[in-house]
Amino acid sequence: MRFGIELPPQIKVYGAFFVYSFCMGSLYPRIPAIQQTMGVGEGALGLALIGAALGTLISLTFAGPIIERIGYRRTLLTALPVLSVLYAIAVWAPTPLTFFLLLMPVGVTIGCIEIIINLEADRVEHAIGRRIMNRSHAFWSFGFFSAGMVGSFVAQAGISAQVHLAIMIPIVTLATLVILGRFEPAEHRSGGNTDQAPRFARPTLAIIVLVTVCLSAMIMEGAGIDWSAIYMRDVFGAAPFWAGFAVALGAGAQAVTRFFADSFVERWSPVIVARGLLTILGIGTLLVFFTQAQWMAYLGLALIGVGTSALFPLAMSAAAQRTDRPAAVNVAALAQISFVSFLLGPPLLGYVAEHFGIRWAFGIGLPLVVLSLVAAGALAPKAFRSTVTP
Repeated sequence: MRFGIELPPQIKVYGAFFVYSFCMGSLYPRIPAIQQTMGVGEGALGLALIGAALGTLISLTFAGPIIERIGYRRTLLTALPVLSVLYAIAVWAPTPLTFFLLLMPVGVTIGCIEIIINLEADRVEHAIGRRIMNRSHAFWSFGFFSAGMVGSFVAQAGISAQVHLAIMIPIVTLATLVILGRFEPAEHRSGGNTDQAPRFARPTLAIIVLVTVCLSAMIMEGAGIDWSAIYMRDVFGAAPFWAGFAVALGAGAQAVTRFFADSFVERWSPVIVARGLLTILGIGTLLVFFTQAQWMAYLGLALIGVGTSALFPLAMSAAAQRTDRPAAVNVAALAQISFVSFLLGPPLLGYVAEHFGIRWAFGIGLPLVVLSLVAAGALAPKAFRSTVTP
């Protein structure tokens, strides 16, 4: 017997992205409280946060064949509730080292979910004949925004991170059963390479160029997620709600932009959209780095959310549409090398913030925006073929 409601395939994809990010996003509004509980600086906290990134990188590298054997449906329906449990356990960590170790299985689970939902989004958009990748990632951002708002209210109410994350377990489990209880993976893309995927997804030169396009977005999105709440607390003395709201604001701006990004891409092409977003990202980063006004800092964080919105989804779509290797291999290769930025970013940004000030956790992204602008031509539009029979 299967639970849940019957939904169109694209709605199930949107639901999977939302539930996943709602679970994941519950941690980050509580980062200031976790830091205070441990009594450590940004450098040690940043090193602890790479536990999740390291686990994700390992999973993206080796989990593909295992997921194929277990099955996408079984893996997804198990991984989402397990992720909520692992987060609830991790926030009990008394030291950065313990936090690092407890976040590693969190990252392994995240990697499995990332592979499944991104491949599912690509296959569904190919089957129905229209783009849904950016809109899928919009629902990821809506989930993160919702989690950020809930986390902000909970933090302001004085509820501990441990209780908060424990409450998330039944919520995420129920949402998974209701929205994805009848999930069945879509068929493979037709006309692509179907060779067996290797255990290690080696990035090709084309994939590395695509990584460069979204590198600044990955770093600045990570900076907003990990450090914006601490930035608002340290620079402007923001209360717990307003510190957590900074995390939600970036995700909300990102969500709205992603929701409409597919129509922008179809009208103006991926290259034009990418360059426009990178310009907005640069402006937002400048505001956060230099402003002395709290409202302008929020504006800058919102612009960073807009600027980071579609770059990774565009790169993911470009990787999945390549026919030189199986789509799963190219998607995993892009995700692997992209998550290296998350692996290196948190400790670097943490130590930069601790020694030079929290503003530099954002200012360091300015040269990366320039680099991404130079590489944006790699997103040149390709023909989009539908499998729907006229």
